Amino acid sequence: RYMNGAGSNPDAHIFAMAAAQVKKGLEVAKKMGAQNFVFWGGREGYHTILNTNVLTELNNLASFFRMAAEYKKKIGFTGTLLIEPKPKEPSKHQYDYDAMTVIGFLKHYGLDKDYKLNIEPNHTTLAGHGYEHDIVMSSAFGMLGSIDSNTGSPDLGWDTDQFPMDIKNTTMVMKTVLEQGGLSPGGLNFDCKVRRESTELRDMFISHIGAMDSFARGLLNAERILKEGVIAKQVKERYSSYESGIGKKITDGQTSFEELEKYILDNGSPTNVASGRQEHYESMLNHYV
Repeated sequence: RYMNGAGSNPDAHIFAMAAAQVKKGLEVAKKMGAQNFVFWGGREGYHTILNTNVLTELNNLASFFRMAAEYKKKIGFTGTLLIEPKPKEPSKHQYDYDAMTVIGFLKHYGLDKDYKLNIEPNHTTLAGHGYEHDIVMSSAFGMLGSIDSNTGSPDLGWDTDQFPMDIKNTTMVMKTVLEQGGLSPGGLNFDCKVRRESTELRDMFISHIGAMDSFARGLLNAERILKEGVIAKQVKERYSSYESGIGKKITDGQTSFEELEKYILDNGSPTNVASGRQEHYESMLNHYV
């Protein structure tokens, strides 16, 4: 039924069926006291552009999300509506490709006050980004609502839903969570599974406990990073030229191309270009991990 999508389906009858099911889902969520309601559109996309009217599908998908937000308010459901980005699989291309794609979609259709994002880093790596990228981007725009804390094998190119065991990754995630003041009413959800070859009962136990320990260690590491403030201080210094003079005018939106051209004519071309010091920052992260 939904092989060609739900809210983006070319058949209005199927669109209506999806709407009816989400309506019931919202009612059940309210009855159960759910704190979040996640939309994951694995089929909201296309396999070939030849048979697809992308504008019609995106407009219809926006209408679907708008009706869901309106019905949520109508019935008094107080949970957070979340959209979970994923670039592909099962569709060739999915409309919720990554965090910035979803944020742009929500802002374009005026839905950014009704939805936040549920980020699964395994999906982030499928989009060609680093593990923490979508979490950082969502948080930067105040749109991070919850985290499916899966990881994967980026070298494979498909969604493997593994338990997160990399302490650097969990440290970077928890650093972002702390910087935004927490994740409530969202949280860290394990949407993962043990490997097919992990056949003992102990594997199920160790996978869950090990992943929780990884995030606990990441939280402690992140707390130290923020408390000591060494990295934050150096990042702040990197952007110090925007704290005064022409830089502050750029940040405040109080300048123009004409004024900036005059600034260059008066001050000359930049000659003292600062190093990005990537290896230095990576070494500092290693110190905490």
